[in-house]
Amino acid sequence: MAICDANYCFRVIDVGSYGKESDCNIFKKSIFGKKLYNNKVNFPQPRCLPGDEQGIPQPFIVVGDEAFALHTNLVRPFPGKSLNDKRRIFNYRLSRARQNIECSFGILSNKWRVFHTTLLVEPNFAVAITKAACVLHNFVRRRDGYNSEDAQICNMENITRRNGVGNSTSNAKDVREYFVNYFNNPAHELSWQKRVI
Repeated sequence: MAICDANYCFRVIDVGSYGKESDCNIFKKSIFGKKLYNNKVNFPQPRCLPGDEQGIPQPFIVVGDEAFALHTNLVRPFPGKSLNDKRRIFNYRLSRARQNIECSFGILSNKWRVFHTTLLVEPNFAVAITKAACVLHNFVRRRDGYNSEDAQICNMENITRRNGVGNSTSNAKDVREYFVNYFNNPAHELSWQKRVI
């Protein structure tokens, strides 16, 4: 799962199973997971999506994979058994968003070893470390130029089919459906997205 906004980007590492606990249950028990599922995260107010100013303002979202439960602020792909072309395009676009976030983290971790292991620090200090790494990365890139190898060594783990837990609220399903329609609207589609489904 990945979390990203204009100020910071975090990667919640796919921790695998610990005993009989699933990734989703581990996340739900984490501090951030508890806040998210109890609507206590201080997200910005919902906004209209770019090019859809007449539409319904949408909440800020966290992009997750199929292991995580759908929530108003956590969007996950549709499971494989319920796919039509519109949903396949949504899943593809969501996967691309995850890849970009994973690649950004991969570039940072290739440059700064601090991200090769768990940060055993307070959350505020982890934010400071991440912001410092981003600033240093941008400084080095300006000084030394763009290194195409950085962007090419971004391995995203294989997306595996996993089931989330629990039933989603109708509001969470409405948010996901809004994104399905947005991505499939001719004004917002990628020119080649239909070829990949």
